[in-house]
Amino acid sequence: MNKAKKLLICSLLVGLSSLLYIDFYVANFKFSFAGVVFPFLLYIYDDLNPVLFGFSSGFLLVMFRWIFLSFLQGILGLKLYHIMPEMVFYIVYGAVFYVIRKSNISIKYRNILIVSTMVDFISNILETYIRIGEDLFSPGYSIIKILLFVAVLRAALIWIMVLGYNYNKLLLIKEEHDKRYRNLLQIISQLKTEIYWMEKNKDHIERVMANAYQLFSNISEDGTKDSWAMEALEIAKDIHEIKKEYSLVVMGIEDAMANKLDNTGMHFSELVAILKETMDMEAKSQGKDITIYYNTGEDFYTEKHYYLMSILRNLLINAIDSIESRGNIALSHIVEGSNHQFTVQDNGCGIKEDELPHIFSPGYSSKIDYSTGQVNRGLGLPLIENIIKVNLNGNISVKSEYGIGTVFTVLIPAEELESDADEVFYTG
Repeated sequence: MNKAKKLLICSLLVGLSSLLYIDFYVANFKFSFAGVVFPFLLYIYDDLNPVLFGFSSGFLLVMFRWIFLSFLQGILGLKLYHIMPEMVFYIVYGAVFYVIRKSNISIKYRNILIVSTMVDFISNILETYIRIGEDLFSPGYSIIKILLFVAVLRAALIWIMVLGYNYNKLLLIKEEHDKRYRNLLQIISQLKTEIYWMEKNKDHIERVMANAYQLFSNISEDGTKDSWAMEALEIAKDIHEIKKEYSLVVMGIEDAMANKLDNTGMHFSELVAILKETMDMEAKSQGKDITIYYNTGEDFYTEKHYYLMSILRNLLINAIDSIESRGNIALSHIVEGSNHQFTVQDNGCGIKEDELPHIFSPGYSSKIDYSTGQVNRGLGLPLIENIIKVNLNGNISVKSEYGIGTVFTVLIPAEELESDADEVFYTG
């Protein structure tokens, strides 16, 4: 859900909740449920701009209250004049909340009660002062005491609601994780079966290799010429059998992936959280001091997260492999027009200019350990390019300077990547 749409919906909720209120003995002053809904939404949606939300909520609240009261009692102008000061509460609340957030003061859990009480009290004091002026400071400060009591009461209610929301959110996440874990167990079970066949075929392949070498020896020595044709035929038959069995293995793996991996979606923010943990472990496992920065734009929901995870994970692994011992990597995401743009940039060894045209060619790798023959552990750039182009209708490009670093840029159409089917109305 984009930010403008979320801002409008949240402001409408505040406006509607303002119709639930109790009168206070200061003329035309009312304590409404909107004073609880407004901060509650600020706490659970970190991407809401508090200042804009304060203005939009105050405006819609005045409109809803004006129309509602006018419908019941008439006299439109008079009612609007009385209601207008109520906007001050939400504008001030949003502004103060914005300052607190920018000051990096923690407003989670234990501090919610203190912050909510303080901001509510300040906002109500200013609104009441606009309504009654110096009478606010009447002997005994009775009005101020009541405003403080209401601020504490509403803050306690907000605290309970936020805790309840977060607890429910954790239950939903746990349920989703349990579901994915069950799917993962089924996938592993199927893959273990396919691995059994692959292990079996290793012996078969070794026998074919031995037969092929024996045929080579016979040809080299020009001996047993009469049996060459039969030996070659047997090798061809064995290779055909291996091909058939591996085709079945591939079909089994594809079936496992199709049936178990495409039945649920994920928010991009969840995917990034997984990447952060796994990539830090990857860098440490290689004994490298690497800092990875994640600059993510607007969150989105996708059912193609396995493709996206494969792409970003392998580009990040390539970046880690390109750094000898210490360096920096940045994963950036922005929405550029109708495309999602993902950029992975490193300050590693870079790619030589004459190698750049070949990096997406099958079988090519610039990271080969010639002492062991081992190639880098990622999917390989050809497979990454194939996923991007075939499965996501996107594009990948690269810029690199040898000895300086490399930048991979991936463009994927939003319509290919985003999904509204299971969209959830939260980001925090």
